[in-house]
Amino acid sequence: QVQLVESGGGLVQAGGSLRLSCAASGRTFSNYVMAWFRQTPGKAHEFVGAIGWGGGRTDYANSVKGRFTISRDNAEETVYLQMDNLKPEDTANYHCAASTRTYISVWSRDYAYWGQGTQVTVSS
Repeated sequence: QVQLVESGGGLVQAGGSLRLSCAASGRTFSNYVMAWFRQTPGKAHEFVGAIGWGGGRTDYANSVKGRFTISRDNAEETVYLQMDNLKPEDTANYHCAASTRTYISVWSRDYAYWGQGTQVTVSS
């Protein structure tokens, strides 16, 4: 089992930037595909981006492509989400998640481990 703890959320104006971090502990971090999802009240988790074991493969939702960058540091057991040019519609609770699958999945059901989330609010 792996434990995930997110940090870095907050309130930012539209056009601003935030960097989210997700610290992992428990099992070997490099064995997991890591992803970021976001959720607003009453809605299901929405895929934001994911990164493969070694960091060489990434995938992003079309809504964030070109604005968000996901990266990982396996030595520090941390995954990051750099969010630039933020928009009000990016407002959500952002969760990191871990999967033992060998491929990047955009489906929340493929991720067995989840953090509690960190709130991002973008004002217009």
